[in-house]
Amino acid sequence: MAHILLAEDDESLRQFLTTNLGRAGHTVTSHGDGDSAWDALQDQSFDLLLTDIVMPGLDGIELARRAAERDPAMKIMFITGFAAVALSQASQAPKDAKVLSKPFHLKDLVAEVERMMAA
Repeated sequence: MAHILLAEDDESLRQFLTTNLGRAGHTVTSHGDGDSAWDALQDQSFDLLLTDIVMPGLDGIELARRAAERDPAMKIMFITGFAAVALSQASQAPKDAKVLSKPFHLKDLVAEVERMMAA
């Protein structure tokens, strides 16, 4: 299964995702802002970055851009209520990043993570 870095500023959603992705067999390291998630990327390697876009400090797009530069093999998925921002050419989001719009169903997220890791 995957080692996932989760960056989500909504504490209840972050805890929910951490618990349920763990139940699905993944190892999840979670952070409430982009800055601490970026720090974690300096110390560990991850298979997948799962990030919100709008967060305090470093936003999800910049976090994803830096993560892709640091580890081009890492897969990236945005979980956001701002899908149009993530898909915009001006955002400079990594081209291969997936976007899952909030609200989403847990089974859809788990299925998308499985698809990404199998690719």
